[in-house]
Parts: sequence; structure tokens; C-alpha cells
Amino acid sequence: QVQLVESGGGLVETGGSLRLSCADSGRTFSSYSMGWFRQAPRKEREFVAAISRSGGLIDYAGSVKGRFTISRDNAKNTVYLQMNSLKPEDTAVYLCAATLRLGSQSQYDYTYWGQGTQVTVSS
Repeated sequence: QVQLVESGGGLVETGGSLRLSCADSGRTFSSYSMGWFRQAPRKEREFVAAISRSGGLIDYAGSVKGRFTISRDNAKNTVYLQMNSLKPEDTAVYLCAATLRLGSQSQYDYTYWGQGTQVTVSS
């Protein structure tokens, strides 16, 4: 069973940085590709980044490429999202998710989800 808990959100000024973490309390973390999604009020949930089981394949949404970095530590059952040069339009609830599929940008391919952590970027 995969149980995901996000942390690291908060309030930051434009241009600032945050590092999100998503920890899995189960024993099968390394079997899953992991993704980060975000959802702003009155908007659809959107893909942010994904990383394969070994970390060898990484994908980003165009809106965050060059500013965000996804990584994982399988020994710690944790996936990270380093967010730099934050903009007000990055404000959203950020959720991590797990999938057995490789490199998916579709939320419908992800089986397990965390509850999310709020990121607010002030202008």
C-alpha cells in the first residue's frame, strides 16, 4: 500500500524558493514512478513534473521547466520538488502521486495521491 504525505508548502514572495517533500510510509515506493501536480482555485488539476522509478527519466511541464527540479531518494521513500524563481501563477495546492506507468503526464494514470500542500506566492 502506498500512503503519501506532502510537506514543505508555505507563503513565499515572488522570486523565492520552496522545497516540497512527499514521503511514502509503505514499502513499495521504489516500484512507482512519481509525479507532482497542482490545482489552483477554479482551475483544472495540472501536471507539474514526473520522475521514473530509478530517477533516470524526468519530465516537466513547460511552465516550470528551468525553474523546478524533481528528484527522489528511494532509500528515504521520498520524492522532492525544488521550486525556484516562484511566480504568483505558481500559487496552488501541490499534490504528489504514484503510478506504475512510466512518465505519465495524465492524472488519470496515477493510482495513489497525497492530500496536498498549499503553496502561495505573493506579488
